Amino acid sequence: MKENLFHISDDPKIKVFEPRPAPFYPGVIAENVVFAISNKLLHNYLLPRNCPRVTFYSGPQTTEEDKKTFLGTSTAGHVVCVEAGWLLSILRTTLYCYEFPPDSFSLFDECAGYYISYSAVKPVSAKPIYSVLEELLKRDVELRFMPSLLELAELVKKSTLNFSLIRMHHAQENNHSNGKTNVPCGYAGLPDRGRLFDGVD
Repeated sequence: MKENLFHISDDPKIKVFEPRPAPFYPGVIAENVVFAISNKLLHNYLLPRNCPRVTFYSGPQTTEEDKKTFLGTSTAGHVVCVEAGWLLSILRTTLYCYEFPPDSFSLFDECAGYYISYSAVKPVSAKPIYSVLEELLKRDVELRFMPSLLELAELVKKSTLNFSLIRMHHAQENNHSNGKTNVPCGYAGLPDRGRLFDGVD
């Protein structure tokens, strides 16, 4: 039996998901596609669209040293790290979880939980998520707030973890002069590279 597949959006009125280009996978996906995410890794997208995040979990190849360094004594299977400056936006955001019929999808990236369809997809439901934090913390996730993600992202990229670095072009340097992180708002862009070019619109 195929697993349920999902797509997270801030738009509540999408009736049909049409295939679109995937420029963040150059030379890998040549045709237009619809992306979906598995339930196991859905938590990576339970955040405002442009919120930068570093997400990771232990895989079969992950060393004991990396488990100790990055997961420590955490009892969660997955870690999601965001900038503290995004807290207010996270609290104010309403998201919509679209569920897709899995028939036309094929697994594209197991590490990131991505599936792709070359055909247009009609969602079978659209569930509003009024409390992003509540929905996120229902899952097997430890949520970490940090002043800046940039140093962590570089360390995670060099590790043996399974990871996704999403919307990192919005990440900010830590402003040590006032202890605050400036948050860019109102503009979009392509996702940055994780283990692959990681990020789904």
